[in-house]
Amino acid sequence: MPRETWVLGAASNRFGKMKETGREAASRVALEAIQTAGIEPKDIGYTFVANAFGLAERQAHVGPLINTALGIPEVPSCTIESACSSSSAALHEAYVHVAGGFHDAALVVGVEKLSHLDTLTATSYFAIGADYPFESHNGATFPGLYATIANAHMRRYGTQTEQLGAVAVKNHANAALNPHAHFQKPITMETYLGSPVIASPLRLYDCCPFSDGAAALVVVAAEKFPNPRTEPLVIRASTRAGSIADMHDRPELTGLPASQRASHLAFQQAKVERSQIDFMEVHDCFTIAELVALEDMGFFPRGEAGTATAEGLTARDGKLPVNPSGGLKAKGHPVSATGASQVVEIFEQFNQLAGKRQVPKTGLALAHNVGATGSSASVHIFGRR
Repeated sequence: MPRETWVLGAASNRFGKMKETGREAASRVALEAIQTAGIEPKDIGYTFVANAFGLAERQAHVGPLINTALGIPEVPSCTIESACSSSSAALHEAYVHVAGGFHDAALVVGVEKLSHLDTLTATSYFAIGADYPFESHNGATFPGLYATIANAHMRRYGTQTEQLGAVAVKNHANAALNPHAHFQKPITMETYLGSPVIASPLRLYDCCPFSDGAAALVVVAAEKFPNPRTEPLVIRASTRAGSIADMHDRPELTGLPASQRASHLAFQQAKVERSQIDFMEVHDCFTIAELVALEDMGFFPRGEAGTATAEGLTARDGKLPVNPSGGLKAKGHPVSATGASQVVEIFEQFNQLAGKRQVPKTGLALAHNVGATGSSASVHIFGRR
């Protein structure tokens, strides 16, 4: 039987444009997460680093550099790459190691820095997360690929532009209350509708920003740390799934098979029902991605997530709060830090550290993270002791 495994510490910097290097930011938030957990760096048995675009800073093999900065250079490390779901994949590996008894504590660090690059170069880095010969090389961008999903969803289910806008308005309102967020100003529907079209039907405010950022988590075996100073997140489920990488080969464009499978496995593993989830952080690199995620995971019937969002069901004080952090859409999307930062938000919510963005109930929470256009997906479910 796997050991009960907790997220005992979590930390994030503010997403946006970092002056420090990625390795500096990663080392700093890692130490903060360790301190939050109330343990020492020497307690860490393995470090899992997510850093998909480290070569943008001419630096690969970041794990030993972080461990050296923490004073534990002898601790093994490895870099995990799964596009935008890299640090969720790293969390899964940490869970497997700790729950399986290989180590009593593991460190997960996600970091990305691209702001020092020009827009064309930064966009080119993002583009390699898709199938370069068949998609990116032929002009397919991520806004264009997700616009394809949005158009398919609109044609099949009648999803409206204003429903996409409701996602953007909600998430910007949440991010305005989040000190970690890239964007900290709310927007109105009028502002959303007045923004330029990037890839029809997606407008500027449908798209997440390029962000720098770092986030870290400490994963431990409950039996080895019985007196936590924080309210730990009990990892009830940690699942991953994949699907056909190229969108042109997929039989269906209104959902992501990897999200569907990963969530199905997660609810099986956690032995809970969807109705028991109190709030969640989902992958909303574009507004349509949030709606599709809610439908893929079975929280709303196909075609109904847009209406639910427009009616306020997913608002911070709604029946099912979604992305109280502001999500990728407004909190920001530093690719390899995103998945870990979702868990930072859940950790802060569980520990009543979320301030004005605190959600009403925090018994069970879900984190959903996607790589590229859904060729990878991770789902984690967290509960209390």
